[in-house]
Amino acid sequence: MTHTLNFTTRQALAAAGLLFATSLLHAAALPEALKAAASQQQTLELQATGVQIYECKAIKDAVPARFEWAFKAPEAELFDAKGRSVGKHYAGPSWEFQDGSKVVGEVRARDAGPDPKAIPWLLLSAKSNSGSGVFAKTAAIQRIDTVAGQAPAEGCSAETLGREARISYRAAYRFFETP
Repeated sequence: MTHTLNFTTRQALAAAGLLFATSLLHAAALPEALKAAASQQQTLELQATGVQIYECKAIKDAVPARFEWAFKAPEAELFDAKGRSVGKHYAGPSWEFQDGSKVVGEVRARDAGPDPKAIPWLLLSAKSNSGSGVFAKTAAIQRIDTVAGQAPAEGCSAETLGREARISYRAAYRFFETP
């Protein structure tokens, strides 16, 4: 289902302000390696609900042949503090706001996070930005408060080679700019 909303940049930034108090609660628990640079300012926090996609692959040069679930891509919908769909998250990793702006990131740091059954928490740097909207000036992204999303517990094998597994997950994504 596709949602079309009249959600302005001003409204997005207002929603981010509402999340500021929540972000202060997280700051104490956030591992040092995942903190954005002191020169960067948090502009937005969005909730993501979707899947982490894994593919069963052969481990290169393994003798005898062995197989593992390899991360392929995320696929998630992004929601503001009021639960409205405002964008999407997909391979790249990329985040795209409904205003057409986009940021592509690359992992700078990771932490296992407090839940051993969840995907790791991350700090990413912006590799590229496009558009003139909400994500146009994003310099860093944090993935925190992850729930689930790890590769399947059951192993993959020659019989399942090439098969995809779509594992549900949730996370909070914080976006930072350099003023």
